[in-house]
Amino acid sequence: MQTDPLADFLTTIRNASRTAKTEVRVAWSRMRSDVAHVLKNEGYVLEVEKISDKATPGKPELRVKLRGTGKTRSITQITRVSKPGRRQYVGAGEIPRVLGGMGISVVSTPRGVMAGHQAKKQKLGGELLLTVY
Repeated sequence: MQTDPLADFLTTIRNASRTAKTEVRVAWSRMRSDVAHVLKNEGYVLEVEKISDKATPGKPELRVKLRGTGKTRSITQITRVSKPGRRQYVGAGEIPRVLGGMGISVVSTPRGVMAGHQAKKQKLGGELLLTVY
C-alpha cells in the first residue's frame, strides 16, 4: 500500500533527472497522468504516454520521457507541497510564483489539474500539489 502515490511519482522523476535517465515508467493513475501532462505542456518533459502491456493486462503504465540530461536537465527541483498529513489549499490570488516566475506550481482545481499561472488567469483556486523549477 502506498500512502502518497503522487509523492512517489515525483521522487521517481527527481531521481531519474539527477542520474541523467531519459525516461521513467510508473504505474498509471489519473492524477499522475494529469500532472505529467502539465509538465509536458510547460516544457519540463518531452513525451507522456499511457502504455497497456499485453503481458500484464489491466495494469497500464505511464511512460514519461525527460528533457535534457546531466547538467542541462530541465527539472532541477520538484517538490510536493500538499501532503496527505497537511493539505495546502490556495485561492486564485494566493498561488505562489516559483523562482520569480522561472518555475511553475501545479494546482488541482475544480476544472482539473493545471499550472498555477493558468489557474490565476481563470481565477481558480484549489489544492497546491507541487512546485517545479
